[in-house]
Amino acid sequence: MEPLSLHYNFIAIEGNIGAGKTTLSQMLSQDFNSRLILEEFSDNPFLPLFYKDPDRHAFSVELFFMSERYQQIQKTMLEQDLFQQKTIADYYFIKTLLFANNTLTGEEYRLFQRFFNILNANFPKPQLLVYLHRSVPKIIENIRKRGRDYEQEISADYLAKIQTAYLEYFKIENDIPILIMDVENVDFVENEQHYQIIRDCINRPYNVGIHRISLSDW
Repeated sequence: MEPLSLHYNFIAIEGNIGAGKTTLSQMLSQDFNSRLILEEFSDNPFLPLFYKDPDRHAFSVELFFMSERYQQIQKTMLEQDLFQQKTIADYYFIKTLLFANNTLTGEEYRLFQRFFNILNANFPKPQLLVYLHRSVPKIIENIRKRGRDYEQEISADYLAKIQTAYLEYFKIENDIPILIMDVENVDFVENEQHYQIIRDCINRPYNVGIHRISLSDW
């Protein structure tokens, strides 16, 4: 079977921790035969320490994430692949700043922001940014199900702040279309129909601005 045709050259799938963005990105990449960029968060040696003592390890964890994301995106986006002209990523580089804004304060954040602006200057924006929205209780449920030990320390307050940071950012992003998908009760892994509807929604043309699709009543 030939791969499906993807409307966009570069799509970023975003969402809170445990929203399902990596799994969805993998499924979409396979269907559309696209290049896949997956965040390598498990390689961050400061992450388990951060969840136990955020104030002490915040700058280290965010700086490591930023450098890893920068190197990964730079390498992938500069590579020429004649057979895979499309790209799907399970994160957008802007998340680096959104997370840092919630964990860093004062001079640390201002220094981090300067580094971020330098690295971000030459990166292309995605042609479509998809945000998978789930409530904080649902996110916590998903985190517990996947069973990563270091994630069990994440607080509901921290997840709520991350969610708010994304939604506030969407209000000021004026250059790209943003698709917010409410997937609270959606299981696109086990339910093929759910996945196909999500895939079809993502592959539609959207104008610049915020677009919302509620799938929570399924």
